[in-house]
Amino acid sequence: MNVGIEALNIYCGVAALDVNILAKARGLDNDRFENLMMKGKSVAMPYEDPVSFAVNAAKGIIDTLDENERNRIEMIITCTESGIDFGKSISTYVLDYLNLNRNCRLFEIKNACYASTAGLQTAINFILAGASPGAKVLVIGTDISRMLVAQGRNMMDSSFAEPSSGAGSVAMLVGDTPKVLQIDVGANGYYGFEVMDTCRPTPDHEAGDADLSLLSYLDCAEKAYQDYEKRVEGVDYRESFDFLLFHTPFGGMVKGAHRSMMRKFKKAKPVDIDSDFNRRVLPGFKYCQKVGNIMGGTVYLALAGLIDTADLDGPKRIGIFSYGSGCCSEFYSGVITPDSQLEQKERQLDKILSERYMLTMDEYESLFAENAKVSFGTRDIALERDILPAVYSCLEGKGRLILKQIKNYHREYEWV
Repeated sequence: MNVGIEALNIYCGVAALDVNILAKARGLDNDRFENLMMKGKSVAMPYEDPVSFAVNAAKGIIDTLDENERNRIEMIITCTESGIDFGKSISTYVLDYLNLNRNCRLFEIKNACYASTAGLQTAINFILAGASPGAKVLVIGTDISRMLVAQGRNMMDSSFAEPSSGAGSVAMLVGDTPKVLQIDVGANGYYGFEVMDTCRPTPDHEAGDADLSLLSYLDCAEKAYQDYEKRVEGVDYRESFDFLLFHTPFGGMVKGAHRSMMRKFKKAKPVDIDSDFNRRVLPGFKYCQKVGNIMGGTVYLALAGLIDTADLDGPKRIGIFSYGSGCCSEFYSGVITPDSQLEQKERQLDKILSERYMLTMDEYESLFAENAKVSFGTRDIALERDILPAVYSCLEGKGRLILKQIKNYHREYEWV
């Protein structure tokens, strides 16, 4: 039975910041900054949150479906570490604002940056079970990093985390006609253990140990692939995959992981490793470099970038590594085709990203205090549209959802 991603769409907000401007303003070491391999980052406005991001990403898919296809969505899984409530799932808002069939399972997964892969694999197994032939699952990874102020200082624990932390959502429609990515059924390797590398000790505060996180990531990439190798006969790290996708907190981390894997499994020389990286890995950086780390959705942001960038003259197998701090990881694979590229071309993702308003440093920093007003557990607030009017003008007439107000903890949204 075929199974996989039938449609894929991203939404990464209305505003962005050139990270080179940020690096200069923060006085970051140039050599270390270059290792991030970043160009820009999406910045969430106060009237944008994980719900609005999720709905806007999914709407691009839902609007292309006929009534019967919409009604066959029998499960909505939201995947986030930026949840807005300890009990209520973001998926309920998605169903409501997209007017989807109420005969639907609605739930949410929290597992750091691995959450969206957990959601995707749950959806895949539901389809493979065949309990409801023809059913579809909507899986949405949605996360934001809000820059906040505590006693006049940025709350980010690491200065190099700020330029790499983004905001965005990736929506995937999963079913038995996988036009975008056909999954290799049963080809999965797993690895996980307990580690305190990065975390969110409070809902709006990120903390961690950058060095420990890197070591954990490298360990998981190696061990998850080795488990895949045990389960898939005849697999070869260099020869079996036309392309490789990694969870991409920043480019240098992925480059280091790929270098380690090529040394470990292929005894490759530096020149060969660099060439292989440029051919098989770099194409997946297209959108990640412009958006930043969007947690669980990042590896699927890389998938979108790969499909839009790669030279696809026939079916191509990709190896995919997903990692979530804390930690859990998975290596799995699937096939993309020229039809995948045709399907994604209509999304015009590069054009949409280029239409984001580019913030100045003063504008960016002016959002810190405003963002603090819309924190986890906010009971009542009415959001102002006139915060940076030039940013809001980029939304007008595009049919996007924004947060209007919170009344007695209930979030209310409106279409612009």
